[in-house]
Amino acid sequence: TTGVSKGAILAHSNVIAALLQYRAWLEPAMGDERPVAITALPLYHIFSLTVNCLVMMFVGGENVLITNPRDIAGFVAELAKTRYTAITGVNTLFNALLNAPGFEQAAGRGVLKLSVAGGMAVQRSVAERWQQATGVPLVEGYGLTEASPIVCANRFDTREFTGKLGLPLPSTEVAILDESGAELPVGEAGEIGVRGPQVMQGYWNAPEDTARAFTPEGWLKTGDVGRMDERGYVQFSDRSKDVIVVSGFKAFPAEIEDVVMLHPGVKEAAAVAVPDERSGEAVALFVVKKDPALTAEALLAHCAKHLTGYKLPRRIEFRDQLPKTPIG
Repeated sequence: TTGVSKGAILAHSNVIAALLQYRAWLEPAMGDERPVAITALPLYHIFSLTVNCLVMMFVGGENVLITNPRDIAGFVAELAKTRYTAITGVNTLFNALLNAPGFEQAAGRGVLKLSVAGGMAVQRSVAERWQQATGVPLVEGYGLTEASPIVCANRFDTREFTGKLGLPLPSTEVAILDESGAELPVGEAGEIGVRGPQVMQGYWNAPEDTARAFTPEGWLKTGDVGRMDERGYVQFSDRSKDVIVVSGFKAFPAEIEDVVMLHPGVKEAAAVAVPDERSGEAVALFVVKKDPALTAEALLAHCAKHLTGYKLPRRIEFRDQLPKTPIG
């Protein structure tokens, strides 16, 4: 999604290591009951392939395949007739379910044990609404194909949304790196680096890309910007390629979108960079309304309460829908 496709070489040992890590992470939350997982992401996506397909085989669980999650009415109907204990997905998927008629009756309250989100940043408004609807927190994890894919995740015994990506999985190291690849102190923002048995061997037939992906110390450079707190929890800022630079100041789209989604009249939002003669780049905001009466002026006033001046959208456009990849 950020350039020419590359083939990440995941050895048998990488995938087996990942499955052992996931089992150690998941087992305390699953208990003795045979898990039944709702699988809406396509199985060609690394998140769904390992966390759903392979893990459920590993622990003797069951996947309920949702072949067309864009058919939200059909999706909700399938949930209503299924006793499911786990569901995985991306933020946009959970948001779509929350906005779907009939989801409250299909939310799995009392049976659902695990709700796992990955693939993109989780918005606080979505996480809090999900917990209200289902009775379980939306547990965020973080990873990338090059790491089979999970790097870190929140604990399952947390009772509320943390706003962070969580702690490194077993046998996994995470560091925040500067532009030279050196480790940064706690609290400083930089590129997230990863080492562990689940990390790829390299890129297929692309030695130069492989060399650029690793530091001399063996850290896989993820291309994601984040920071780590004193407890070791990693917090995501954004993809380094998506950062909007306004007069030399960095504005993170994920932070802006999170604020916009707190407005009750907003259904979906996306912030992107647009060229600007004065500041080099400026923030443009694309919004799908939940409230037809919502105006750009009201939305800008809402943003001004939560964001500093250079992060405010210079341009706001309303759309009927936002373009999405096959996984949302």
